Amino acid sequence: MTHKVIISGGGTGGHIFPAIAIANALRRAQPEIEILFVGAAGKMEMEKVPAAGYKIIGLDIQGINRQSLLKNISLPFKMIKSLWKSRQIIHEFGAEVAVGVGGYASGPLLMMANYIGIPTLIQEQNSFAGKTNKNLGKRAKKICVAYEGMDKFFPEGNVLLTGNPIRRTSVNISGKYSEAITSFGLEEGKRTILVTGGSLGANTLNECIKGSLDKLIQANVQVIWQCGGYYFEKLERELKGTLPANIKLLPFLQRMDYAYAAADLIIARAGAGTISELCVIGKPVILVPSPNVAEDHQTKNAISLVDKKAAIMVTDMSARIHLVNEALKLIRDEAICVELSENIKKLALLDADEVIANEVLKLIN
Repeated sequence: MTHKVIISGGGTGGHIFPAIAIANALRRAQPEIEILFVGAAGKMEMEKVPAAGYKIIGLDIQGINRQSLLKNISLPFKMIKSLWKSRQIIHEFGAEVAVGVGGYASGPLLMMANYIGIPTLIQEQNSFAGKTNKNLGKRAKKICVAYEGMDKFFPEGNVLLTGNPIRRTSVNISGKYSEAITSFGLEEGKRTILVTGGSLGANTLNECIKGSLDKLIQANVQVIWQCGGYYFEKLERELKGTLPANIKLLPFLQRMDYAYAAADLIIARAGAGTISELCVIGKPVILVPSPNVAEDHQTKNAISLVDKKAAIMVTDMSARIHLVNEALKLIRDEAICVELSENIKKLALLDADEVIANEVLKLIN
């Protein structure tokens, strides 16, 4: 018998990449399994999921807009419409299990699956569970988490510490230093800082680097600066002719493994997926949590590493003053770099995708 699984969620790479990793692990375990994705119409999953070889259906759903209450007027109607469409999708596809990875589409799809009686599994990526997942978790058969102590948000007997699924191709950096440095046109042996704002870029990080170019040039370090497609053209225009050869401005990183392999120090946001990759990479990290996320969960993610002396945190508010100074100080302090590297490696969980896929198959059986 061919088993059928729905995976719902998305909105950012931090939700989409783990979802695809779980789907790939399910296919490795059962090559004949049928997997359907449900995302939010117009969001990046509608492009990324088909590119990974999976079918996706979009729901007309949005999150709560905290800047403009007027933009939330249509939200209840969209929610009702999405619930009915979710019911239709579940019945027509014949789903045996529904998996939620976070993001707008996860709410209505898993709510309807719970209502119908389809077993559900939640993959909670952050150290602080959001309201939607806390509510969904009351009826979920299994909640797979990336941090210890998550039973304060979910029924204890259903919580399983698995870690977050990661892009294995991105963290496979062994023996790639020389080819990575060459691919960026950089110099071997020179200290290299990777600055990455995630799949969408991060304005704060971009402003920090732009405002501190003189300091970085004087410090004789190399920088791989991934600024995001949204910001690239404007930055390229503003900095035309002023960027030295050792500072590489890029919209995206096609080979994340090369970026990680080349770096001596990494500056990043504190999204759950990013942190999971950084734990496996095991290099010194400065985290700058985004303040523009629900329940400020990136700060809580970062603090969970800082408390274990596994990362340094600079707040978004203070980053323009302190971030580059902190990075240059850290990259010169070999003892602290070694301590951070050793401690962050201890938090790595490599096979989350396999473990979660196994839990999904258990729910079918």
